[in-house]
Amino acid sequence: MTSFNELINSNTPVLVDFTADWCGPCQMMTPVLQEIAGEIGEKAKIIKVDVDKNPQAADAFEVRGVPTFILFKKGEIKWRHSGAVPGIQLKEVIEAHCS
Repeated sequence: MTSFNELINSNTPVLVDFTADWCGPCQMMTPVLQEIAGEIGEKAKIIKVDVDKNPQAADAFEVRGVPTFILFKKGEIKWRHSGAVPGIQLKEVIEAHCS
């Protein structure tokens, strides 16, 4: 199994969704993220990190609210946003970093 650090340091863009079970907007984003994942295929990865189960990851990236989305490529933060995001915008951000 690939570790979180291996994922975010890879050449493949990784969108990390910092989320929580009790978060309404997080629940709304789940089907949007699933749809985007189906559309982008292997060009990028989308992973969820539950801030309640992984507080050290949330602290490391100064996540103060959920959902927070951070796009990594080669270990660098390429884009960051807190709050729900329209699916089309998320897809555009991911695809902009897929080259």
